[in-house]
Amino acid sequence: MNFLNKLISTFFYVGFLPKLPGTFGTLAGAISYYYIYDFYNPSNVAMSLITIVIIVISILTSHYAIKIFNSNDPLCVVIDEVAGIYVAMLFIPFSIVNLVIAFFLFRLFDVWKPLFVRAFERLPGGLGITMDDIGAGLMANLTIQIMIY
Repeated sequence: MNFLNKLISTFFYVGFLPKLPGTFGTLAGAISYYYIYDFYNPSNVAMSLITIVIIVISILTSHYAIKIFNSNDPLCVVIDEVAGIYVAMLFIPFSIVNLVIAFFLFRLFDVWKPLFVRAFERLPGGLGITMDDIGAGLMANLTIQIMIY
């Protein structure tokens, strides 16, 4: 069970890259998002369901990763960044340009943690690990929505 949790929480071991694991986790999430759109062209409803599933998986695996890696917020856990980039792209018209903008805005808000984003980080366990990235994804999403419309 620890093997599977490590595999998922580190997003197929991307989190073990030596430098900038959060950035590489976001990049891996953006690439997976691109391939889902390229191969399946899902509807907004389907993408919403996929995003919800990733968020739930992130909360659960992050919670158990705390015990496995003996840290309250292990740097190698990057499934939360994957969830965050999916939230950043939710209901945004798919294009490479929008995905790149979402990537940079999400990383900005994830590192900066303005407004409510830092408060989410204080939630217990896997919820706190994941929800600050969801908050950063929401801020990136709203910024892109404003830019588009």
